[in-house]
Amino acid sequence: MPSSVPLASRGLLAAVVAAFAAAALGDLFAVYAGVRLHTVVDGDVTAATAANLDSAYSLYERAGQVQVSTTLLCAVLFITWFFLMRRRTGLMAPDRFRMGQGWAIGAWFIPVANLWLPYRVAVDMWGACSPLPTEGETRRVPMWPVNLWWGLFAGTTLLGRYAAARFDKADSLAGISDAVTLYLAVDLLYVAATGAAVVFTVRLTALQRLKATEGPYWTPAGA
Repeated sequence: MPSSVPLASRGLLAAVVAAFAAAALGDLFAVYAGVRLHTVVDGDVTAATAANLDSAYSLYERAGQVQVSTTLLCAVLFITWFFLMRRRTGLMAPDRFRMGQGWAIGAWFIPVANLWLPYRVAVDMWGACSPLPTEGETRRVPMWPVNLWWGLFAGTTLLGRYAAARFDKADSLAGISDAVTLYLAVDLLYVAATGAAVVFTVRLTALQRLKATEGPYWTPAGA
């Protein structure tokens, strides 16, 4: 490892975490709007007037627009952090990476492959930031933050695409109600995925700064 490795930016990390928080709030707003639309659609026919339905549907569309805006902001900041982290971790353990730096950006934009390639980059970064065991030490950094984040993100993305197809094909109030119910589950899962992403980014940043500061090996117990 080089004698001097740039530390991961805490300022950028704070911006990414704030963007994730905004995205989570957007998802919760969508949950509220979805519950309201679901209530109107499934309510008494006499109570579910055209005005109530239009109002609930308008709020649901507005919530979707908020989700798009917050997700776009989150994506820009997170991919920026992801690329810069790949560049810094590449200096620490270049032999740990199976793909070049450019894949930290490009992997997100390849259809179908973007459900797997960014995870490979993340796993390689996690391994590069994990301190090596010293003699007599077998300690390893657990991989669960990476696996939890990606499992929730990829799974929810696929479920969200299915929900969108169901919603677009709905041609009755019952069909809309079923699609909205599915979307409620998707939005709640996105909130969980956002929380897991925060854990991943914070933990990886901390690992990178620790290894860059203290060196490539674990400090022996009792030292």
